[in-house]
Formats: sequence, C-alpha cells, structure tokens
Amino acid sequence: MSRAKPNDSERSITAGSDFLHLTVADAPPGGRADWLAGRLRQAIADGRVPIGARLPATRVLAADLGVSRGVVTEAYQRLTEEGHLTGRGRAGTVVVGAPAAPPTPPPAPAKPAALFPPTPGSDIFDAVRAARATIDLTPGVPDLTAFPRADWLRSERTVLRRLAAADLGYGDPCGAPVLRGAVAAWLARNRGITVDPVDVIIVAGVSQAVGLLAQALRPVGIDRIAVEEPGSLGVRQHLNNWQVVTPPVSVDDAGLRVDELVASGLPAVLLTPAHQFPTGVVLDGDRRRQLVDWARAGGLIIEDDYDAEHRYDRPPVPALRGLLPEQVCYAGSVSKLLAPALRVGWLLVPSRLRAAVVAAKRNADLGNAVLPQLVLAELMTSGALERHLRLLRRRHTRRRDAMVAALARHLPSATVHGAAAGLHLTITLDDAAVTDTEVAAATLARGVKVQPLSWHCQRPHRPGLVLGYAARTATEIDEGVAAIAAVLRPSGRLARSAAALHRAQPAVG
Repeated sequence: MSRAKPNDSERSITAGSDFLHLTVADAPPGGRADWLAGRLRQAIADGRVPIGARLPATRVLAADLGVSRGVVTEAYQRLTEEGHLTGRGRAGTVVVGAPAAPPTPPPAPAKPAALFPPTPGSDIFDAVRAARATIDLTPGVPDLTAFPRADWLRSERTVLRRLAAADLGYGDPCGAPVLRGAVAAWLARNRGITVDPVDVIIVAGVSQAVGLLAQALRPVGIDRIAVEEPGSLGVRQHLNNWQVVTPPVSVDDAGLRVDELVASGLPAVLLTPAHQFPTGVVLDGDRRRQLVDWARAGGLIIEDDYDAEHRYDRPPVPALRGLLPEQVCYAGSVSKLLAPALRVGWLLVPSRLRAAVVAAKRNADLGNAVLPQLVLAELMTSGALERHLRLLRRRHTRRRDAMVAALARHLPSATVHGAAAGLHLTITLDDAAVTDTEVAAATLARGVKVQPLSWHCQRPHRPGLVLGYAARTATEIDEGVAAIAAVLRPSGRLARSAAALHRAQPAVG
C-alpha cells in the first residue's frame, strides 16, 4: 500500500459548508441550487477550491447546509455540465477546470490631443507608447523584427552547455567578468576607448547609468548638470527625479555651445557629442577642443553615446572618453543595437567616482541578471553582434533614404536635420505659428505616431517633429509622412477639431 501523501491539489475537502463558510440563509427562496452553484463556481475561479480538489459528498454537504440532497446534486450537475467538475465513482466529485475569468475591459484610449500636452509629465512616454497607431514613427527604436533570434539562441545554448553551477549564484554588482571583457573589446574596436575590463560597470541601460551618476555626484556637491538645448526629455526627467537641476545650454550646427557652458559656471554637462539628440548634429572639431579644455580645467563630462554605432556616410567619430578618462563618464547600451527590452548597458566613470557608483548599483539591484549578460558576451565575442550591426546599417540606410525622399515629396518646406547617423530625423516646420504638439495630436488622430520637438526644449524653439524610421518599412514611412503633410495642408491643418480638443484638456504633469 502506498504511503505517499497527496499534494495540496489532490486533498479531499471533507468538511461540509465550513470549507466555504456557506450559510443557506443567504440563498434566495426557491433558488438554492442556483445559489450553491454560483458560490462553488466563484470559489473554483478564485482558487479557494483548487483544480484537483475533491468536493464533499452530496449527502454530507446537504446535511451540513440543512437542504435536500437534490439541491446539492443539482448544483454539482450544473458545474459538471459546464466542465468544472467530474464524478469519479468512489473517488467522489473532483474539480477539473476553472471558469474563465471575465475579460477585463480595456481602458478607454486617451484622445490624441490629451497625449500631447505642452508640458509633458513624468509618465508621458508610457502613455504615448500605449497609444494605438497604425504607423509608429517614434524615435529611438531599432528594427526589432531584425533581432538576431537564431544567433541569440545559438549563443544561449553555448552558454548553458558550459555554465557551472556557481555561475547561477549572486554575481558581481559590476557585472559578469566575461561581459565586461567583451564590452571593453567592443569599445576599443568601435569607439576608440581603451579601458580595463575591471573598470566596466554593467547597468540596466543608459537610464540607470544616469541615475547612478546622479546618486554619486550629489554627495560631492554636484546637483546641477548642464544639458543640451534642445536635448532629450527622458534624460532630463531621469536627472530631475534624482533632484538634479538641468539648466539648458544651446546647441547649434556645430554642437554644444561650449562658450555658453563656460559662462554658466556649471560643474558638469551631459551631452550626446557623436549624434546629438534630437537635432542629429555632431560636435565639430573646434568645439571638441573647447570642451576638452573646459574639462581639463575641472569640468565633468557625461557622455551619452546612445546610438553612435549607427553612422552611415562616414565612420563614427571617436568617443570623448578616449581622450579624458578621468574627466568623462561614458554610458552606452545595446538598446539601439539589439532591443531596448534587454535592459543591458555599460558605464565607465573616473576612478574617484567608482566606489560611489558601484555602491549605488549594488543598492539598486545587486547587479544585472547574469544569464543575459553571458549570452550577450558570447554574441559579442563570436562576431555575431558586428554582423548584425552591418545588416542594420544597410537596412537603416535604406529607410533613412526613404524618409528623406518622402519628406522631399510631401513636406518640401520642412528643414531636415541629422540625416547622417542614428535612427531618427528631426524636421523643423516653416510656419512658426504652428504648435508641434497639436500637429502630433492631429497626426495620431490619423493613425500615425510622431514626437513633438518642443518636448525636448526648455526654451522657445522653432516647431518641429522627431521622426523615427528604423522600425518602419519604406511604404509605411511614405504613408506616415503623407499623413503629417495632410495635417499641415491648409484644408486640414492641425485638424482643427483636435486642436480645439487639446485646448479643452487639462495639461498633464
């Protein structure tokens, strides 16, 4: 005879009404079988009576409730017909299926105008990301359909074959040594940075890198960091969330105005010198020399190298970190190389900040998940990531060209910025009276998602749009740009009804 004990789902519910705290007085007159079936159905649905549980015998439950056995038999029969119970002879009546939970109605979609307030709140990107659109021209997303699934799986199998049991324990908060070595080699090949692997800190994307730096810099008195104008709203929000003030410094056709930075007296600056976001300009040689002189005099540079590998018409410019390792904090990630969902990036910091940054990382999460790090390292060292990058460059070049052509065809009066690199273009509009948030709202009403340039500005700026092209086909790009043009035509300009709706909506944030 087996002495094995049944598991929880196999145990009999031997008590009568006590197992659900049933009281027959709650039943409506003449509807006891319906009432009992409903209570049992709900208990199975919410897990109080698990699948595999044996219900009390009909005579036991009937006696306990003080009802006829026929009431219980009828309730059990209804649930049996619905597929929730089955009779197993001497084994009794057993729960075999849970009722399907009623579908949760989706939240009412936000009206397009409500998604594009003049002053965006901290949740604005989540809200816009959730908005439905036929064509999404949001910037900053690579072609996710090109994710190298076969190479990733191959690398994953390789990693799992040689994985030691000890590798599954808690790791170094700075990251897996093999990935730190792979990143150091990648940066040397692609960004002109020579770094010891032990100095590489693996982070959950550039956003976490910015937060860690803010936590390390505030205790040493740096709670004001200059940012580019225009410059990334998302980065600015991350710094503000850590109580860091972000005064703007102008960007022109040569990049950051270093003279303005010097005059500000600010101790640190965060910038995107290889491909400025959102204008796309590259910090030119003279400005780079001025910035290096400023840093050598004591200034701290935070270099966000968010998409520098995506350069099409000439090789990427070297990173500033290669020139001044003790005055430059450098952040990069695979979000624009592979997929943002991986949440893997890297951070290099001057030696004086390293202990504070590592402590902040340890306190945040004890380090990134190890398995994805090991797979990414294999992808890097095997050459698969560089093959993938070459494929992306060819595909993105075609899509960049398709967007430039579509803009020339449908919006010839718009000025195009930043075509030499990256995953997006910025356009500025010829009509200064146009409000770009209203353009974005009216365009979304036509099924096309774009981002207003004004979100990335702290000062008044010529209206414009930031348009991502990497994740869309040439046909979708042409249709999306045509929709923007339709909004701006005199006959449908700004979709006046959407503009009126926007003015009626309270601002977000």
